[in-house]
Amino acid sequence: MDYQAFYNEVVKWIAQVNQAAMKFGITSPDFWKWVADSSAEICARYQDNQLVIKQMIMLVEWLEEAFERQKAG
Repeated sequence: MDYQAFYNEVVKWIAQVNQAAMKFGITSPDFWKWVADSSAEICARYQDNQLVIKQMIMLVEWLEEAFERQKAG
């Protein structure tokens, strides 16, 4: 696996997350659908490599925590 390519893609994905959050809003179902679909695409692109799956799960959990903080005010 090309780890550098994967982590470069992660950096791009995080930038795209910020764009999607601005477009849809972090509380929007459309935002969370985008997160699920785009993270699944990355996992599939790397043949569901365990490192990739765990990294994407961690990033989605990070977004969920940001959502919870925003909800809490």
